[in-house]
Amino acid sequence: QVQLVESGGGLVQAGGSLTLSCAFFGGIFSSYDMGWYRQAPGKDREFVASIKWIGDITHYADSMKGRFTISRDNAKSAAYLQMSGLRVDDTAIYYCRADADNGYEYWGQGTQVTVSS
Repeated sequence: QVQLVESGGGLVQAGGSLTLSCAFFGGIFSSYDMGWYRQAPGKDREFVASIKWIGDITHYADSMKGRFTISRDNAKSAAYLQMSGLRVDDTAIYYCRADADNGYEYWGQGTQVTVSS
């Protein structure tokens, strides 16, 4: 059973940076597409960024382009989200997701990111 554990969230001032980590357990990490999503209070969960298992092809939500960078380390079975130029409206719970080739999705428990003005 795949399990995902996010870490690295916290409180940061606007303009600051954070790097989130997603540790992957219970499967062959290199065969999963990985993604980051977030959910702000009172809002729906939204896509942040993703990285394919083959070719490390990345995709970003428009508002994150140029500020966020998704990456993966297959040797460590981990995915990362480097965030810079953080804004107050980036405040949310950030979730890691792993997509299997059969279409099944696995989610982590989330990590809180709070950006203060």
